Amino acid sequence: MARVENSRYVIILAAGKGTRMKSKLYKVLHPVAGKPMVEHIVDQVEQTGPSEIVTIVGHGAEAIKQHLGDRTQYALQQEQLGTGHAVMQADNLLGGKKGTTLVITGDTPLLTAETLTNLFDYHQGKNASATILTAQAEDPTGYGRIIRDHLGIVEKIVEQKDASEEEARVKEINTGTFCFDNQALFTALSKLNTNNAQGEYYLTDIIEIMKGEGATIAAYRMDDFDEAMGINDRVALAKANKIMCHRLNKMHMMNGVTFVDPENTYIDEGVVIGSDTVIEAGVCIKGATKIGTDCYISSGTEIVDSVIKDNVKINHSVVEESTIHSYADVGPFAHIRPNAEIGERVHIGNFVEIKNATIDEDTKVGHLTYVGDAKLGKDINVGCGVVFVNYDGKDKHQTIVGDQVFIGSGSNLIAPLTIGNQTVIAAGSTITEDVKEHDLAIGRARQINKEDYAKKFPYFEGK
Repeated sequence: MARVENSRYVIILAAGKGTRMKSKLYKVLHPVAGKPMVEHIVDQVEQTGPSEIVTIVGHGAEAIKQHLGDRTQYALQQEQLGTGHAVMQADNLLGGKKGTTLVITGDTPLLTAETLTNLFDYHQGKNASATILTAQAEDPTGYGRIIRDHLGIVEKIVEQKDASEEEARVKEINTGTFCFDNQALFTALSKLNTNNAQGEYYLTDIIEIMKGEGATIAAYRMDDFDEAMGINDRVALAKANKIMCHRLNKMHMMNGVTFVDPENTYIDEGVVIGSDTVIEAGVCIKGATKIGTDCYISSGTEIVDSVIKDNVKINHSVVEESTIHSYADVGPFAHIRPNAEIGERVHIGNFVEIKNATIDEDTKVGHLTYVGDAKLGKDINVGCGVVFVNYDGKDKHQTIVGDQVFIGSGSNLIAPLTIGNQTVIAAGSTITEDVKEHDLAIGRARQINKEDYAKKFPYFEGK
């Protein structure tokens, strides 16, 4: 009789420290395309519609919980005694429930929701007690091998350290991802032993236990081996990042984004980019960034957690946690620091730094200027080398500038300060007092020329 219980559960194995990573950071928290690999797993399994997700934690438990929050339940594996032992820790949460359980390792971030859904469907369609997700590997070193009989029926999974010479030549590998009848899973777990080279409870031994009891064992072989990649060291981590980068860039190109050199363009998972935007080589776009349509992002630009509206140009610049509105242009070599808002048609030129400031539409900040803790109005001209002096050594202070103000080159605006509409700040001024509307403010030292003094200056001795 076919099973009618269709509840889906997921167990994510994330308790290992990952010693081969040689890192203070726990393995499953190493990022792939800007996101911890275990978070990629949760993103994908959520799309399969599970009623419960349980993450098995051990090393780094609190850090993992901080990243995943209440998207999953947790079970603690205090001692790492193997994958079978890890799954046993979910017994209190899932044991005895009817349905299908996906068991997946937290270091396989390239698996997709489509593959996992196909695995669930295949398993349920075969009415199996266990279904193994397999792949064909050109080099199967390090993976458990799928051993089939002469009819192609799965007999067992053999770990590499326990494989005979003949078994080691098999190229169909266990990806470490399974679907089980949930009740059959926990029944079989109670029968595991540690009679193997590692002295651990292997989850893979369940296959032989179930098969020995006459259960149906199925295997679903996926097409793309890259999805199966488990990440155990930095070499694999770099390869996974490259594969994910290729996948993401292809998605954006199919959605109408132009990449001049996609092999050398790095976009984090979750970034949104509008159609007809052009991105040159060497660009990094990170975090929760959203970029509109018809933008141009030139080489060497880095954008982090920012909102870029339509028709914006950014040249060789860094933008962090800020918003740039339509038709603005930034750079080259500008630094837009956190909490900056650049208005429509604003020009931010070369070697300009903006921090915690709003700049309203049509204002121009051309070059070699620092704007910090400020509010600038519309249609302002900020000359070369202007400094908004915001820090007194203890506290930050704000400068407010009205509309249609002309700020001459080399001026220092000492906050706190308010400058009214349609005012002029003379070049080379140090402004310490508020400036009223329509005023001209000059704050220069009086120039004195001392006749023939230069003849006595040490620089000119002997010349």
